[in-house]
Amino acid sequence: MDLSVIIPNRNSPFCAKTIQDVLDKSSMQTEVVVNVDENWPDPLVKDKRVTYIHPATPRGLRWGINACVAVARGKYIMKLDDHCLVGQDFDKILIENHQDNWVQIPRRYALDAENWKIEERKDNKYPIDYMYIDFPRKGKAHDDGMHGVPWKREGGDIDDTPSMQGSCYFMTKDYFDNFLHGLSEEGYGQFSQESQEIGFKTWLGGGELKVNKKTYYAHLHKGTRYGRFYSI
Repeated sequence: MDLSVIIPNRNSPFCAKTIQDVLDKSSMQTEVVVNVDENWPDPLVKDKRVTYIHPATPRGLRWGINACVAVARGKYIMKLDDHCLVGQDFDKILIENHQDNWVQIPRRYALDAENWKIEERKDNKYPIDYMYIDFPRKGKAHDDGMHGVPWKREGGDIDDTPSMQGSCYFMTKDYFDNFLHGLSEEGYGQFSQESQEIGFKTWLGGGELKVNKKTYYAHLHKGTRYGRFYSI
């Protein structure tokens, strides 16, 4: 098995579309491992390449990611939110451009979920390639902790980035298990700041965080229309 795509899911109405999109767009030996933290995806994607984990009671996003990686069979893993579209041959492109001490992040677009395509926008926010870490300001969004901020700059197809959003990242399974030692389930809460934990551990430990502009994914910005699928 080449790649295991890890999808932590809790009540997203777009989980089934995300799973099917991964299966349709992959060109390597790729499986999907889904942690169902509460209600089953509807419709349920029944495919021999898909494995579901369903804890007896909700355990949170971090537990779900760790549990999925534990049963993953791929040499590589890619975590993906349960409301994302991916680029054609994303798995082949990421694998062919990877080094063992890297964490790769594909170029990010916004998702038009109802039409299942990259959202058409008139602003210049997307695509997002680079992010940096900022700290909260009182009364502003994300005032519960550190957060990544989009950063416009020029660079090559594969380039260093200080931070990432956390909705999609790629690495070897060995790197996740033996360098990152998984995601901490203490000190961060159930939901937030996985990108900060991975980024800090990677850079401080001699690894590299890389944006790969040769492929992409599109992520749904839920806002007030959909609310959060996971809760802190």
